Parts: sequence; structure tokens; C-alpha cells
Amino acid sequence: MSEEKQKAVALKYDQAGGSAPKVVATGSGAIAEKIIQKAQEFDVPVFQNKALAESLLKLEVDEEIPPSLYKAVAEVFVWLMQSEEKAGMSR
Repeated sequence: MSEEKQKAVALKYDQAGGSAPKVVATGSGAIAEKIIQKAQEFDVPVFQNKALAESLLKLEVDEEIPPSLYKAVAEVFVWLMQSEEKAGMSR
């Protein structure tokens, strides 16, 4: 049985811009590990959801997420905001 590669997607959301969140980085294997490492270096919480990551990996870098993923991605951003509040952080 082969070990499944680590996968990662980084998103950016500009509330002032009024558009949907965008994919800013994607990767699997060593690239995914680097994305996660960079997030940790900058104290960005890492949310794990295999199905959502698989869907987002199909998008191109700088592409807005499609409406079909709005609900799932909104849940990630709610989780992120709650994590930051618990940690006493503000963005």
C-alpha cells in the first residue's frame, strides 16, 4: 500500500475587494510541506479537510473559488476567525 502524499492549498480573502477568496498556492508532497511550514512560520492556523483540499487543488493559482465551494470555504474562514479570537490575535 503506498503512502498518500500530503496536499495543501493556501487561500487569500480580501474583504475590502468584494470578490471571492482566491487560491494563492497549491501543492502536494514536498511543496505541500513547504506551504504548511510557511503557514506555521507566520502563525497562520492550518485547517485540515481532505475533501475540500482535493476540490481546491483543481483550481489554478490566483483563481477565485467557484460558488459551489463558497459554503465550505466560508466555514474555514469562520474557524480561522474563531481560532484567532481564542489565541487573542487580530488581523
